[in-house]
Amino acid sequence: MESPLIIPLAVFAMVVLIVAIVKLAKIRDRELEVQQKLHLEQMEHQRKMQELELELARLRKGE
Repeated sequence: MESPLIIPLAVFAMVVLIVAIVKLAKIRDRELEVQQKLHLEQMEHQRKMQELELELARLRKGE
């Protein structure tokens, strides 16, 4: 009664599922890496802005 195609189709579907899961995991890792890099760049930008604000305040006091 069972079709002889069920097992090959099931194996193929399993392989496709495994490949999809691996690809999604790699995409998620890359996304986290990009978010971390962006956060570090934002922190560096904030630090530079604070330094510039302090320098501006010192220059205004000297006027």
